[in-house]
Amino acid sequence: MTADIESTGTDLMAVLTELSSQEGRADPYPLYRRLRALGPAVLDPTGTLLVSDYRLAAALIRDHRFLKRPEIALAAAGFEHWQERPALRLMFNSMLLRNPPVHTRLRRSAAGTFTARRVTALRPAVERIVDELIAELRAAGSADFIEAFAFPLPVTVIGELLGIPEPDRAQFQLLVRHWTGVLDWLTPEIVDRADPAAVEIDAYFRDLLARRRNEPADDLMSALAQVDGLADDEIITTAALLLAAGFETTTGLLANGLVALLAHPGEAAALRARPELAAAATEELLRYDSPVQLLSSRTAPEELEVAGRVLPAGQRVVTLIGAANRDPAVFPDPDVLRLDRDGEAPLSFGGGLHYCLGAPLARLEAQIAFPALLRAFPELAVTGPAVHREGLALHGLIELPVTTGSVRTRAGGAAARFPDVIR
Repeated sequence: MTADIESTGTDLMAVLTELSSQEGRADPYPLYRRLRALGPAVLDPTGTLLVSDYRLAAALIRDHRFLKRPEIALAAAGFEHWQERPALRLMFNSMLLRNPPVHTRLRRSAAGTFTARRVTALRPAVERIVDELIAELRAAGSADFIEAFAFPLPVTVIGELLGIPEPDRAQFQLLVRHWTGVLDWLTPEIVDRADPAAVEIDAYFRDLLARRRNEPADDLMSALAQVDGLADDEIITTAALLLAAGFETTTGLLANGLVALLAHPGEAAALRARPELAAAATEELLRYDSPVQLLSSRTAPEELEVAGRVLPAGQRVVTLIGAANRDPAVFPDPDVLRLDRDGEAPLSFGGGLHYCLGAPLARLEAQIAFPALLRAFPELAVTGPAVHREGLALHGLIELPVTTGSVRTRAGGAAARFPDVIR
């Protein structure tokens, strides 16, 4: 190990303790600064390397030599027989946590749905959904932004792509939140809560798969059903992962991004006046408050040299994406939101073999949504405390009360609608 990889000390333990608190997870960035002051990469008490340096993190997540070894963390948490737990089986058998050649085969089966051409063709449909949701917000005057916009927009899009009927989509908001909790905490309480959610998700997709085999449609579930060599369990884990990733992280991007814009009215005004900034603005919002804060379960299968650092065989690595995205050596004034920032791309979608399949779709939704919201509601404002997710790996909000500043035409908030408008 090189000299800049420090051993565990009192300062590190204090930072990790605060990161595990609700306050620390809600705003981890001051803690990342303290962590970076200890070195670009530090060893936690378990011997896992925590990387906050952008260039090292970028090199690690793009290095195909590292392997996904989630069973190590599962065993350390007391889940040696994790295949017997529905939530762990559904999550950790998905392509998110698999290595080639299994990962390659599973990813290839879904990749055609997220080609640049197909995503570009979705623009008119996304614009229509955004317009409908904005109309609902305008009529309500005040609402929970998550329920009224940040959830229904991405779940409508990914639901249509997968072939989930419109009336079935709302149920997945809480189910997926409970299930994905296992990415943050491997405790008996979290897994006990996640298991029933995973059972429901699994049962739903098995039923949908059976229906699509009998009556194929123009959707991803029908396409997966026709792929030679894909077992039913593999189809289910792929569909469940794509559903969760398709709305959970995009909901986080939309909510985190709106909070950031409203906290920086000058930047919001610039985007309102110049919608052509939308692409650059989306990248900056991803950097400023990423919906994915860390990537774990990567292990060096042998001694490896990465970015000039030698890592021993068996070294476990966690890349702190949120910290790397605010590395001052790469992003000048990293705690300042600047929508016209250029330079290195944020690491919010990962990289290498595991680069997020849905990244182009998430970007499209954000690039359409933010300028439209700001133009429609110049007086848009947060009206109460935001409620954060419990974990850190997936970083976002579950409640965000807002007012549009428009005339209210009925009492109460806007109900979540899921427009079935993708043709």
